[in-house]
Amino acid sequence: MSTTVLPVSADLPYISGPLPGPRARRIIHRDEQVLSPSYTRGYPLVVDRAEGAMVHDVDGNRFLDFNAGIAVAATGHCHPQVVNAIQQQAARLIHMSGTDFYYENMVALAEKLAELSPGNVARRVYFGNSGTEAMEAALKLAKYSSGRDKFIAFYGAFHGRTMGALSLTARRPVQREGFAPFVPGVHHVPYAYCYRCPFNKTPDTCNVECASTIEDQLLKTILPAKEVAAIVLEPVQGEGGYIVPPKRFHEEIANLAHRHGMYLIYDEVQCGMGRTGKMWAAEHFGTVPDIFTTAKGIASGMPLSATIARKEIMNWPPGAHASTFGGNPVSVAASLVTIELLERELIANAARIGARMMDRMRGWPARFPIVGDVRGLGLMLGIELVRDRVTKERASTERDDLVNLAFEHGLLILGAGENTIRLSPPLNITADQAEFALDTLESCLTTVQRRN
Repeated sequence: MSTTVLPVSADLPYISGPLPGPRARRIIHRDEQVLSPSYTRGYPLVVDRAEGAMVHDVDGNRFLDFNAGIAVAATGHCHPQVVNAIQQQAARLIHMSGTDFYYENMVALAEKLAELSPGNVARRVYFGNSGTEAMEAALKLAKYSSGRDKFIAFYGAFHGRTMGALSLTARRPVQREGFAPFVPGVHHVPYAYCYRCPFNKTPDTCNVECASTIEDQLLKTILPAKEVAAIVLEPVQGEGGYIVPPKRFHEEIANLAHRHGMYLIYDEVQCGMGRTGKMWAAEHFGTVPDIFTTAKGIASGMPLSATIARKEIMNWPPGAHASTFGGNPVSVAASLVTIELLERELIANAARIGARMMDRMRGWPARFPIVGDVRGLGLMLGIELVRDRVTKERASTERDDLVNLAFEHGLLILGAGENTIRLSPPLNITADQAEFALDTLESCLTTVQRRN
């Protein structure tokens, strides 16, 4: 049964009855007859329309979206300036294929991305349609430019589901089961999961073994360094649990890569485009990737991705890689406005509201025994649930219960990793919306603890 929330404000939730409602149930039944069962639906939300951070379902219920359409709607749903840019561009030119012809707004977006890239180095840009396509392009480019064919990736990583990106992904068995053989030559190592350190270190004794493992074990035993094209990682790990590594971890990985002539590839698909309170998550750590990818928030809901590389690395010839729809003029128009809004106000808002939320969440482990850890940057925040503080036993079932309970209260959240709640709202959320979300989560945490 749902809990009714009074409609006190148009930018806060309102639930009119049990979820899902009658229209939602009918649509879900139709969906089950014709759509792929591979889709992962966490709860029965059937969306009708959305604006800002608010999502309306087909039965008239209103929800606060702390998923941002899976970290995509960076400027909020249907931002008026983004909608206007889409409408104007659609009336002028919808498609011409930038891989075969030229149009100016694709050049303008590439120039802007090159300008914004970390490290103040000359860049070239390749456009695709999704994060996994961006990673495929990054892998092919690294192979072509380096002349090497091996890669190092990390446990817990999610880089996509197409075969090359899937070969790097090491998040859940179901994502790989039944799809072997994968692209050969990918080796996985531990990520910097400090709260649950695989090396049983404390912050006082940590020597970043998860970084030194690559050289001390992998490269000295089975993997010749001269065969490795690149080390690939998310600067802040997303699907693996919203994990923020220490700065030294990134420094060690970057030094290792450059010492052995390997490229450093950052997957900024989820953590980029202002999500962490800076344009790129890499900026928090002071490291400069040779190649990096972005998608999700780049065009506020339109399909677009970019693979951005040092100019001397993106040296492949015409025909080596292309995409019919990558850099579509309508998506590019949306992206140019999105980036303008991010630079003008939304990145600063993400940093400010995220810090305010973290200040309050930081006390949750002391207040709620089920909360083992809180972490994050900007509006990329994770709450890890445990059954036991000493053993750190993962509270996976309790996490799922909390996600569903929040839905019944009008708050849309999702899980990440085995037992983490991820908060990734639109970057234009208000302080009132953030307070509502935290109030709701505290109430849900209390209920879940009482049940267990």
